[in-house]
Amino acid sequence: MAIHVEGLVAIIIFYLLILVVGIWAAWKNKNSGVSEGADRSETIMVGGRDIGLFVGGFTMTATWVGGGYINGTAEYVYLPDFGLAWAQAPFGYALSLVVGGLFFAKPMRSRGYVTMLDPFQQIYGKRMGGLLFIPALMGEIFWSAAILSALGATLSVIVDMNINMSVVVSALIAIFYTLVGGLYSVAYTDVVQLFCIFVGLWISVPSALANPAVSDIGVTALKHVHQAAWLGSVDRADMWKWADNLLLLMLGGIPWQVYFQRVLSASSATYAQVLSFLAAFGCLVMAVPSVLIGAIGASTDWNQTSYGAIPPKDKNQSDMILPIVLQHLCPPYVSFFGLGAVSAAVMSSADSSILSASSMFARNIYQLAFRQSASDREIVWVMRITIFVFGAMATAMALLTGTVYGLWYLSSDLVYVIIFPQLLSVLFVRGTNTYGSVAGYVFGLLLRIGGGEPYLKLPAFIHYPGSYVSEGVVVQKFPFKTVSMLASLLGNVAFSHLAKYLFESGKLSAKYDVLDAVMSKHSEEIMDKTTLVNRNVIGLSEMAPVKPRLSVTLAATFTRKDTLNEEDDESSPDSPHSLKDE
Repeated sequence: MAIHVEGLVAIIIFYLLILVVGIWAAWKNKNSGVSEGADRSETIMVGGRDIGLFVGGFTMTATWVGGGYINGTAEYVYLPDFGLAWAQAPFGYALSLVVGGLFFAKPMRSRGYVTMLDPFQQIYGKRMGGLLFIPALMGEIFWSAAILSALGATLSVIVDMNINMSVVVSALIAIFYTLVGGLYSVAYTDVVQLFCIFVGLWISVPSALANPAVSDIGVTALKHVHQAAWLGSVDRADMWKWADNLLLLMLGGIPWQVYFQRVLSASSATYAQVLSFLAAFGCLVMAVPSVLIGAIGASTDWNQTSYGAIPPKDKNQSDMILPIVLQHLCPPYVSFFGLGAVSAAVMSSADSSILSASSMFARNIYQLAFRQSASDREIVWVMRITIFVFGAMATAMALLTGTVYGLWYLSSDLVYVIIFPQLLSVLFVRGTNTYGSVAGYVFGLLLRIGGGEPYLKLPAFIHYPGSYVSEGVVVQKFPFKTVSMLASLLGNVAFSHLAKYLFESGKLSAKYDVLDAVMSKHSEEIMDKTTLVNRNVIGLSEMAPVKPRLSVTLAATFTRKDTLNEEDDESSPDSPHSLKDE
């Protein structure tokens, strides 16, 4: 296949544009937040907490709208066995952002946290925070690897580029501007990338629809023309599986650092909520051209195109239906923009995940667990090194691992069944402690792993109701992912109260409280000021006389006092953590 010159030129232009914007954003905001007293490391992580509605709306939308989102939506609409009924990502992630905005954005932002893991380490301790870092890191790294792998495969087929070169160049550009500018570069490049995606895909849709090889998509939505109707359907036997997948997207899409990095960078708690709602609308809008391109692919007589008589689904290229439609059903000048949009979409996801993983490591593992006295300059350098290391890890996995999608599917499931119930407990359930957290972690992990993972050829050792064996693989029809999540939540609550009862009643001696999770809580002096205020033990005016035994660095790490004061006026009167009640 000859090199698609228009596509190659488009990719070069879009990559240069994104690189320039990323460097410009880093230069423009190099002193942002520092003059107000914020640490440089915190500025890199949450952008000085001054991200406004315009940039914030775009970057929050880009939390999920990337290469995997637009390509995956088009693929599921195109596949005969699935169709629009199974393309759950647009609605699932939009609902995720709505739920996140309604219930999670305000408490996280108003307490001034810097990363998603902060409340876990504050309540459950640094060791439990380290355990929860593992599935969070796996999700971010495998997600980056999966979309880089998809980009490489797409470019190698469409532009006939070397797959290794395309992946490495894409990763290096994303790593470079993230390294230089942190969240500011990520946010400003998100604006450019989403604009490219929107314009590129919407220019392509009318041209593809006008191609004589494409039948009326209104007819093919309901009738079998070239393949099964693209609207699709959900069989009665698959209803539980369909609901399980939707809940996985809706609730499992919340406990990701890429989301909370945007929430915590908002200029106020109210802004954080508004940004979540704007992004939910943006997710739906950005999915429309992908749905239409998937429908166009399902309505095309490929024998009349330059692609050839055998349709993409029979060549195992269904996952590339979007760029295939752009190349073979649109004029060259139109596919020029469309292919650039596809490459831009991938980079909008990769940079966010790499920054999120490095933020959690530098703050929650390096600083809080090992080096509480680390200087701000030291934390910045740790972030820069880990941005490069995690970016290199994702790139290596994209090039060397054939099961990168299976790894991401499993890790995203673990985020749902382990981190979501823990986040729910630490924010809204009083009385949970480290013992319950460990129990919930183990329950969720065993029940999810027990269900197996076909993509990784991981055998199931738990046969849930309705399961059957097909070609040597256990097919689970039961909603075991959601059941695993609920078991993790209930296990956390039950074992927390059991441990509390055993120690406080004297049935177990205080010396056996090895995790310092129950008996140590009776001493208000060893708790940091923020914990005392949030639990309504003391008022803000009483904070001065309290002298915690923890180091000042650790106590001040979780919540900045100036942030707490700033958000106090915005706390709702009915909030359980409102300081106005004092």
